[in-house]
Amino acid sequence: MKRLISSLLLAFGVLFAGAAADEKLSGHPTATEAPFVRDVAADLTARFATTAAARKAGYIRYTDEDNTGAISYANRQWTSKDENHPSQLWYDVKGRLIGADFSVLQADSPAAPHLFGVDPSRWQKIGAHVHYGLVGPNGTTIYGGAGAKTMAKGGGTVDRPTAAALVAAGIAKSTSDVRFFFTFPAIWDLTVWVIPNRDGAFADANPDVKPAGKPGAPDSM
Repeated sequence: MKRLISSLLLAFGVLFAGAAADEKLSGHPTATEAPFVRDVAADLTARFATTAAARKAGYIRYTDEDNTGAISYANRQWTSKDENHPSQLWYDVKGRLIGADFSVLQADSPAAPHLFGVDPSRWQKIGAHVHYGLVGPNGTTIYGGAGAKTMAKGGGTVDRPTAAALVAAGIAKSTSDVRFFFTFPAIWDLTVWVIPNRDGAFADANPDVKPAGKPGAPDSM
């Protein structure tokens, strides 16, 4: 999701930018966008009410709680072929579904997508990078990300990451400490809250979602 990703990517030097189009849209959906928000909220809430349902469908947790109270899960399918196929889901620390990301590969769409009746300026550009999970204390996972420069330190690339490259880059102590890793390719990303948000379904944050501040919690919600 863009709130967490934007801060992470700034930290390790990966491009994160909005579309160059209209910057004046509020977080509230327009009349044209409202059906998308309504239908997505109903569909995803019914199908992915729990993190167990998300995992069963192939989504894996890859972040701690971010500064908006969201924990992100990705299915690593980066082309959302329709409104029923988000590339990411977000849950709060209690396991409640609160939002989702839809994505389109930048390689397939040089310009911001015209999809789902959503204004193209809602889509954000995210550069390619790597996400990983390391063995943490007491059954926890340490989540992190790395850009091209960091991966190069270990002789790796964002396109073909390896556990050995994460070790060589100083991210992990040994390959046995690496629980997972994957390439997050360059995408156009659209985020939407599926729970009510007085600031709008496309707002960066939801004032009614309060971060609990519990990084490292086991994925057992």
